[in-house]
Amino acid sequence: MNKGANGLTRRKVVKGMLAACVATGAGAATTEPATTQADSISPDDLAAADRVAGRTYTAAQQKQMLSIVTRRRRMYRDLRKLPIDPNTAPAMRFDPRLPETQIPSGASSLAISEEAITPTKDELPFATIGQLAAMIRSRKINSVELTKLYLSRLKEIGPKLLCVVNLLEDRALKTAGRADEEISAGNYRGPLHGIPYGAKDLLAAAGAPTTWGVSPYKDRVFDQDATVIQKLEQAGAVLVAKLSLGELAMGDVWFGGMTRNPWNPKEGSGGSSAGPGAAVAAGLVAFAIGSETLGSIVSPCVNCGVYGLRPTWGRVSRFGAMALCQSMDKLGPMARCPQDLAIVLAAIHGSDGRDMTVVDAPFQWDANADVKKLRVGIDSAAFETLKDEKQRSVRSVYDDAIKVIQKITGVELKPITLPPTKNYNGLASLTIAAEAACNFTELINSPAIDELVQQDDGSWPNVFRAGSTIPASDYLRSQQVRTMLMHEMRDALKDVDVLVTLPFVGPQSSYTNLTGHPSVVTRCGFVDERPKMIELVGQLYREDQILLLAHAMERELQLCSRWKVAL
Repeated sequence: MNKGANGLTRRKVVKGMLAACVATGAGAATTEPATTQADSISPDDLAAADRVAGRTYTAAQQKQMLSIVTRRRRMYRDLRKLPIDPNTAPAMRFDPRLPETQIPSGASSLAISEEAITPTKDELPFATIGQLAAMIRSRKINSVELTKLYLSRLKEIGPKLLCVVNLLEDRALKTAGRADEEISAGNYRGPLHGIPYGAKDLLAAAGAPTTWGVSPYKDRVFDQDATVIQKLEQAGAVLVAKLSLGELAMGDVWFGGMTRNPWNPKEGSGGSSAGPGAAVAAGLVAFAIGSETLGSIVSPCVNCGVYGLRPTWGRVSRFGAMALCQSMDKLGPMARCPQDLAIVLAAIHGSDGRDMTVVDAPFQWDANADVKKLRVGIDSAAFETLKDEKQRSVRSVYDDAIKVIQKITGVELKPITLPPTKNYNGLASLTIAAEAACNFTELINSPAIDELVQQDDGSWPNVFRAGSTIPASDYLRSQQVRTMLMHEMRDALKDVDVLVTLPFVGPQSSYTNLTGHPSVVTRCGFVDERPKMIELVGQLYREDQILLLAHAMERELQLCSRWKVAL
């Protein structure tokens, strides 16, 4: 132990700080009334708490702990009563970058491939952003006409799918009219100018309710737009609807019911970006913004056959978005082809001075870049799960997809083994439970928690309550284990640019959400007239590489035009 110039050791300094915390109740006012007899904590209470935390202390040690624990309990209560802006980030920030992480350099750029095919009137609701942009730019349609088309479909089909929380008709028509005026005057902002879209209803939109999918907040209105919505507004996009999400970003059930799958309305759409998945698949919007903490973009994309991008953690500002688990929450686009995802990411990425976790790494998209330069690996264990004879048709689709990838890249896919799960089982759920219990402290302590539709063992009310019992020291230790996972994932992926895998098969979903790696979900074939999806995981801040491979696959397979939904 080193001594400083004043002769104090680090141990003595820390001991002095701890003594001060004991004396003041770790920040509690010294004038606070003494604890009443009825409110006192007994050694038996501590013994029970120790059992919950999985620790064993002697009776003498528990007695010694009483004075500190009693004082700190008052501090905990004060903290729960303190109003905190939901945009307030914790003073400790997750960072997916390890010291050797390479971030792209230079300026952002967007070079898209032109759409050669003009959709017919019947195909128009299912057209890609590229196709719609070409029509708007050439004056074959204007933004008001397109916006009215989507508004009509939202009114007609939205109630059948239970995917629309609030329609923003007045705002949409005003924005579309302004877009048409600007384009007529020669002020064309780019491929999103005049394009209608929907936003998951955990994103604030000024003047409109932002419900987070739960009835206690169904009438709550924020006075400013989320950064993502501001950036899309600057790009000329037209917000037409707030779309459903499972309650507080879990599943596809919200206070309005279960969001339905357009391919089979008897099924749920998947969650928690349930409305965005259903609305894009049903041709109710040209694209949508979803969010993911642990599968909430990937799941509805798989269920609804929609293309989706989960960007690198810290790529897109979450200011104005509901905070669930701030060290894992991400916002991303859901659309009808891979290039559409690139177009939207180009508009929404980058810092805003408000979400301080955002890294200003450039996004450089060139639709005609050389896909043969990509180093591609395969999650062998995931594809091994398709050996069952009952999965013959599914396996055939994926076998063909792998052959297509090998053909367009000119390489054999390198087998990749992900880190063993022994040290990491439950790490994602523990992280979410602890952080979510913090973010929803006010709701946990309010009778409104009982208004949530879902009250099962695995639903949020119970998860929040259980999460509030996680010891802070164990949560922090779990984040040290998370750093270990980051190192292991770096080593596993060091020789590839893209990892080809299957959604929700094996540990990759929890791993990559914990480490912040980006992924794209893209079509690779059809089984029984329903799309099958494959997932491409990329290196940090290299969404361009996974999107390039998805785009090349789409050019080869020509699947994005097939939207034979049931409605």
